[in-house]
Amino acid sequence: MATTTNTENYKVLVVDDEEHIRRILKFQLEKNGYRVVTAENGEVALQIVKRESPDLVVLDLMMPKIDGFEVCMRLRADFQTSQIPIIMLTAKSDLPDRIKGLQDGANDYLVKPYSNEELLLRVRNVIDWSSKQKNANPLTGFAGNKMIEKELTRRIERSEPFAFLYIDIDNFKAYNDYYGYQKGDQSILFLADIITEAVNALGGQGDFVGHIGGDDFIVITSIDRAEFLGKRIVEEFDRGSLMLMNEDDIRRGYLEIRNRLGEIRRVPLMSVTIALVLDEGGRIKHFAQVSDIASELKKFGKGMAGSVVVRERRKESQESPAPAGADSR
Repeated sequence: MATTTNTENYKVLVVDDEEHIRRILKFQLEKNGYRVVTAENGEVALQIVKRESPDLVVLDLMMPKIDGFEVCMRLRADFQTSQIPIIMLTAKSDLPDRIKGLQDGANDYLVKPYSNEELLLRVRNVIDWSSKQKNANPLTGFAGNKMIEKELTRRIERSEPFAFLYIDIDNFKAYNDYYGYQKGDQSILFLADIITEAVNALGGQGDFVGHIGGDDFIVITSIDRAEFLGKRIVEEFDRGSLMLMNEDDIRRGYLEIRNRLGEIRRVPLMSVTIALVLDEGGRIKHFAQVSDIASELKKFGKGMAGSVVVRERRKESQESPAPAGADSR
């Protein structure tokens, strides 16, 4: 899925000991909407980075006192600046210099002389990549909450028809407490793999997958594909999740959990609830509406036994969502 960078939101630090290079880079980047600060040497650059927290550093390699290699290594060694992306800017095109820069932590290289188009493309690509990394869920690598909100908002503003699947593991906390957090993470990754395979097999171009956190995932797809995806995820989860549990628990059909009072309670085995929100285009006006509808549907679905897909359809005049039905395995 292609994304378009809103350049006004991003600040670029340009570091070069030649004033005319700093001036040219500043002009080119500001002309395309970036906010730009400059530094004439590595020492000043290190001070500015701490003060300004730029989204990208365009760093000249050959400078007096502290060269670009050293600046790059210092930025990577400091936890406060280690995640800031760096593009090395140099007149040297020799392979050893490029390799050393990448080894020291540079994200990309720009060799002088360069075209304005190449500069802007490399800057945009590195910032896009960095933004996605920051917003991705660290366990699964799926898009996180900010990217989910952005994608929903984009579709709503364009009045695009879409289906939103909110996918949640039932009884996950009990399972996590009973088997331990490593098994809990394993079950989350298992569901992530199922979602990926289902979207690859049954989804289409432009489908979007996100990880809200914990055992909560979302898929945004077309209305005609949504129920097929939901049913596939339910079927594969029910079939494969048994591999994550002990035979004795499977045979009993529940987990025996001891509460704080020392009492044993029976908790059903893991299942999955999928809340399916359908928008023909234009009904939903804000991304928060999607979340509210999905939350109500999820509550309804969790009141049912086993894995279910709960779908929602409502007319324009209705104030609150009402489940139109539930498909269970």
